[in-house]
Amino acid sequence: MLVKNELISKIKDYFELNIYETKVWLALLGKGSASAGEIATISGVPRSRTYDVLESLEKKGFAIIKIGKPVKYLGVKPRIILEKLKNNVRTEAEEKFQTLMNVKKTNEFIQLEELYNVGISPVKREDLSASIKGRSTISNHLKEIIDSAKKEVIICTNFNEMKIKEKLFEETFNLLKKNNVKIKIALSGNPEMIKKLSEELKVKIKPVDIDAKFFIVDRKEVLFYLKKESEKEDHAIWLSSDFFSEAFAKLFETALGA
Repeated sequence: MLVKNELISKIKDYFELNIYETKVWLALLGKGSASAGEIATISGVPRSRTYDVLESLEKKGFAIIKIGKPVKYLGVKPRIILEKLKNNVRTEAEEKFQTLMNVKKTNEFIQLEELYNVGISPVKREDLSASIKGRSTISNHLKEIIDSAKKEVIICTNFNEMKIKEKLFEETFNLLKKNNVKIKIALSGNPEMIKKLSEELKVKIKPVDIDAKFFIVDRKEVLFYLKKESEKEDHAIWLSSDFFSEAFAKLFETALGA
């Protein structure tokens, strides 16, 4: 059986097998059922290694032993393998998620928090700033500072960004309203579409001709995005500065005519 090296390489990566396992599994699929000797001939895997490889594939669920003599093996249907791997990934992810959730309850995590607070305390608030890269990292940091808002959250972005994350923003706005936090929003984009979105989210949104994306929380913290067209990765700057945040908020209100 002739199988292109490109296919072997891709199947190997997709299903996390080694070269010999991939060749033997493909040989089984192509043959239907075969003995170890036949598989060695078809796959090109040394006969001395074929038995070990078949045993490995059986343990992983890629092959099963056919009842009878001589001993023969059957290749498991690819679709069944794929579903099994998907379930394994899902189970591992759920277990990992639960493990991470439980970390917050440990003494070690409490010590980590204390260590962070001790390290941050000597630093002047106005000196705190950071360059953050990666969409997920930025989103997590943004969520943290917005969730901690006490008085006001100012948002300036574009219609498409907010529409794509409409459900997420809706949940955030409901939480802020519940905590009596003022929400000021400005969006660039189609005014009619912005008006409709404003009604859906039940929050006042001001259409603006500003191509910018930033968030101001309690006039103490600012997070604004920096991204060039050529850059694939999101990049943002976070500043914790009363002076800068207040000045930035006033500029925002001036632009809106507030």
